Amino acid sequence: MRDWFRRTFKTLGPGFITGAADDDPSGIATYTQAGASLGYHALWTALFSVPFMIVVQEMCARIGIVTGRGLGANMRRRFPYAVVLLLVSLLFAANTLNLGADLGMMAAATQLVLPLPFPLLVVCMALVTLILQIFTTYRTYAKYLKWLTLSLFAYILVAFVVDDIQWWTALRDTFLPSNFFQKETLMILVAVLGTTISPYLFFWQASEEVEEQWGEGRVPTKLTPSLRARMMRRLHDMRADVCTGMVFSNVVAWFIMLVAASELHRAGSTTILSADQAAQALAPLVGRFASFVFALGILGTGLLTVPVLSASAAYAICELLDIPEGLSKKWYQAQAFYGLIVVSTLIGLAGNFVGVNPVRALIYSSIVNALVAPPLLIAIVYLASDKKTMGKYVSSRGMQVFGWLAVLLMTGAPMLWAYATWRGW
Repeated sequence: MRDWFRRTFKTLGPGFITGAADDDPSGIATYTQAGASLGYHALWTALFSVPFMIVVQEMCARIGIVTGRGLGANMRRRFPYAVVLLLVSLLFAANTLNLGADLGMMAAATQLVLPLPFPLLVVCMALVTLILQIFTTYRTYAKYLKWLTLSLFAYILVAFVVDDIQWWTALRDTFLPSNFFQKETLMILVAVLGTTISPYLFFWQASEEVEEQWGEGRVPTKLTPSLRARMMRRLHDMRADVCTGMVFSNVVAWFIMLVAASELHRAGSTTILSADQAAQALAPLVGRFASFVFALGILGTGLLTVPVLSASAAYAICELLDIPEGLSKKWYQAQAFYGLIVVSTLIGLAGNFVGVNPVRALIYSSIVNALVAPPLLIAIVYLASDKKTMGKYVSSRGMQVFGWLAVLLMTGAPMLWAYATWRGW
């Protein structure tokens, strides 16, 4: 059993890391707020987003594996430069906002167990993430990223020590959406979609598949039989990798909502304004150590995600400008790439000194991600379906249909929320 687990865990790659990175501090705050405000009625959103996440991330992975280039480079080849520049700019802005909010939540969570000044902690968090990215190799870094994902299991364990969870009601509300046409429900849906189908995950997935498959090089002009066989194996393994990562991500999200509904919503805490409030959802499992376990979870997912946020934007910009990029390179081999990581992190860090509540900033960043996602999704579905880009490895017809449905969903949900807000539903 131990050997099977070790082999299975070893085969997991960018897809699993991407899924775990999806449950970042922004995701944890959004899911906790969803459960606290809507109770069990929020649970259906975790199940609803799964097929769309799988389809979108598999398209991104397929593009990276087949072309040997990230999304930015492929967009540059197929779309007008001004359009790609706009898309990459939106990505950079959304990532930087999300990154800053994640750093703030990491510092706020750390304060629960280490009462140091917030400015000192948030600066330390930024420095740690930069050192990890710049001075460790991708292979080493990816190995530790996978182990950091285990911190998320704390949220699953809580559910099995809580006595008063109404399991039948929870299962019913998971499969039967209710209270859909209410502005609060629609706002939570937009936030959940923004933190699950997030722009930074698109670029990270594609670029890391390139790193995983081809290393510092890129796809050769002509594939030999052995290289083609290697690519086909990766395409096969990638599907299981992506599905595992996305399902794992949403299972964790479901349990966070479930526990928040049981412990916070039932107690009347419907608005989460502090890390301490969010930590109380873990109290039934670890009692007075709830703050400590919560801090570990936030730090683990934050250290996992902040580098993903800064690196994905750096990948996109460097691919657009056709300059060296990649975590497999030393800092002096890709100075602009690592420079962009530093700039993005510092801008996000600066956002923590404007007085915005860290928890609310995380939820707002999820909503911003949802607003930025639609134009990027259009480009991804087009590329994955384009024979000039993908040759005979284009996505299947079913995948294309689900891809366009994801575009409609990510476009329609914010519009419906805006309309519901305007009408005062």
